[in-house]
Parts: sequence; structure tokens; C-alpha cells
Amino acid sequence: MTQQPASPDLAPAFAPGGALRASINLGNPILAHRDPASGEPAGVSVDLAREFGRRLGVPVELVPFERAALSVDAVRAERADIGFFAVDPARGEGLRFTAPYVLIEGAYLVPQASPVSENGQVDREGTRISVGAGSAYDLFLTREIREAEIVRLEGAPRALAALRAGEVEVAAGIRQLLEAEAGRAEGGRAEGVRVLPGRFMVIRQAMGVPAGRGAAAQELLASFVEEMKAVGFVADALKRHGVEGAIVAPAG
Repeated sequence: MTQQPASPDLAPAFAPGGALRASINLGNPILAHRDPASGEPAGVSVDLAREFGRRLGVPVELVPFERAALSVDAVRAERADIGFFAVDPARGEGLRFTAPYVLIEGAYLVPQASPVSENGQVDREGTRISVGAGSAYDLFLTREIREAEIVRLEGAPRALAALRAGEVEVAAGIRQLLEAEAGRAEGGRAEGVRVLPGRFMVIRQAMGVPAGRGAAAQELLASFVEEMKAVGFVADALKRHGVEGAIVAPAG
């Protein structure tokens, strides 16, 4: 990117301590992960954080978390200055979101032998659905599920392990992660789980800022996201990090 730093007069609103603290959710490996060589956070959200810091003319301090709920709490409590979250009404208190920059599908994983063949069959009495506690799909299903039981566990890997272990009948999560789980091979063949067709929700990934930082700061962050979509920064980041399945969100 070649643009000059934007609105440096607002830098104190975003980085009152001198550095922009960016909350990074490693629990969503579609958008953030640890670099295998350095161990440092990398990914689409990291690229956006660094570009925003460059625009403000301040250094960026990455604050990684393993779960979305912890990442959200850090920004809400102003232990971080910006974050990258799925938009959800349950997360609105104390935060202000931009329009989404990426759309990701939420899907279900079931055992190969399960009689369940479509999403509409999941919400039935006696069905247990494992989810990563505090994730976007946990919040969505908490509002939508009427008959099935939601089993909240510490992170997506534990939720998937619960399905493998027969502790639940269904696991909910990001489609790409579930497809990778279904494709894991043992002894030369795929293990016995499958992803249901379609999606039960669209996860709208956005940037967020503490509500107390003011309207001008919120507007600057919102315009930054729109520009990053419009100029191809987000699309290029998805390609650079080998992300498949996620798409750039339309203009907000």
C-alpha cells in the first residue's frame, strides 16, 4: 500500500499508550494463526492491523488470544485498542463494529453413520451440539436452537474432539475447519465424519473498537475497512495466506 498515514490526529484515540494494541483471535485460523517459523501471529487480521497502524503512524502491538470471547473481552475492557470479531448482537455492549470485511460460512459436522442429512434436522430433542464457547456460532445457536442441547467447550479443537469421542451428535463451526477435519485420513482413508451441505449461518467478520473512543474514531475505522475492501487489500491478503472459502464482504 502506498497511501499516506490517515488522520494522525486521531492516533491518541486509538493508541493512547503510544502503540496500537491489536487483539488477534487465533481461535479462528481462517484469519489468524501462528507463523510456523517465528511463532508470531500472522494472517489477514494481522495484515489489517499493521496497515491501520501504519496509517495512524504508530507501532502495532499484537495481543493474541486463543478464543474469540477472550479477544472480545480485551477490547471491551480496553486492554486492546482494536480487534477482529464476528459481528453479533450479544457482543455489542461496549464495542462498536465496522461493516464486515470477510464472510465465512458456519456449518455442521456429523458422524458418517448419522441419520442427519440436512441442517434442518439438527435442532431436535436428544441432539447435542458441541461449539467453541463464546464463538460466533455459539452466540447464534444460543438464540436459534430450541430443542437440541448446546455443549460449550474450550475452543474449536475440543468441540471437534467431542464429536469424534461420541460425546455429542453434531459439532458446529467454520466450514473450512470442518472440511479439514472430515478430510483427515487415518490408515489411508478418511475418518468417519462428514460436513452437512449448505450453511446454518454466515459469519460476518469485522473490526471493532471500544465504544468510549468516540464517534470520529469509529468512523475512521469504518472507512478504513471499506477502503481495504475496495482497493483489493483484503482479497490480496486472503490469497497471500492461502485462505479458501472465505469471501470479501460487499461494500458496507
